[in-house]
Amino acid sequence: MIVSRRTLGAGPAALEVSAQGLGCMGMSEFYGSGDEQESLAVIHAALDAGVNFLDTADMYGPFTNERLVGRAIATRRHEVVLATKFGNERREDGTRVGVNGHPAYVRRACDASLARLGVDYIDLYYQHRVDPSVPVEETWGALAELVAAGKVRHLGISEAAPATIRRAHQVHPVTAVQTEWSLWSRDVEDNGVLATVRELGIGFVAYSPLGRGFLSGTIRSVEDLDENDFRRHSPRFQGENFAKNLELLERVRQFAAERDVTPSQLALAWVLAQGEDVVPIPGTKHRHYLDENIGALGIHLSDGDLAELDAAVPVGSSAGDRYADMSTVNR
Repeated sequence: MIVSRRTLGAGPAALEVSAQGLGCMGMSEFYGSGDEQESLAVIHAALDAGVNFLDTADMYGPFTNERLVGRAIATRRHEVVLATKFGNERREDGTRVGVNGHPAYVRRACDASLARLGVDYIDLYYQHRVDPSVPVEETWGALAELVAAGKVRHLGISEAAPATIRRAHQVHPVTAVQTEWSLWSRDVEDNGVLATVRELGIGFVAYSPLGRGFLSGTIRSVEDLDENDFRRHSPRFQGENFAKNLELLERVRQFAAERDVTPSQLALAWVLAQGEDVVPIPGTKHRHYLDENIGALGIHLSDGDLAELDAAVPVGSSAGDRYADMSTVNR
């Protein structure tokens, strides 16, 4: 399959990427144990298939995921559209310091990411979370300086409120807003974020398009997760919430079976069908799941299909918050 391309942003902020990206976070942390050699193989297989949009962040690991991605692309930099993030400050031992948007920190974080990745520039640099103690204009002023210096080519912001997106965009054009979006997490459709990015001509990068793996249909109990998997502490995977969400999942499974596709492929096809300005970045650390995800690019959902899915899994139907602590999102 030839992986098509989509464009994030408009005008000088436009950035062409593969229609589906690869989220690399789980290769290093949060989703249980990983295999470095298999992770490297996944990244190489993605590039071989034409999936050129790789997503990482300094806090994943912490820091180890950027180093992993850097090793994977060392001889293939010209093939890659590389995205990383700053703002969730952590120490080497994993301790969380907090959200940091101070200009001096932005500059230090960028230089550190460039070194770990082994690259001269970052294609898309995101503010990972918004620091409520620092005006976003100050943070984005520092980011604009990084663009002027050639260290960064495009800018993005993650989990930001509509007003914050507008303020950042006034300082420097925003190429992409990255926020969770899936059949399981449809907040952006009614909280103003999606409407704002479309009004401003900003691209939308959907993280966790498989609902943190839930929409794959392979997780039937929290006992299916590794002991160190953060989903064990996620509200949506707890007690009554989990039971209610399994009912939603069954509707997705049935819909997928009727069309002879996997639940994961259906979930990704749904995100892809939301618009040419939307790019999902499913994460995986196994090649066979990568192949399955790429297969979603060949699935066409009709208007009738989309209406049926909307009715089966409407906005607001998922039980439980996306995070145990929602205080750092939608600022």
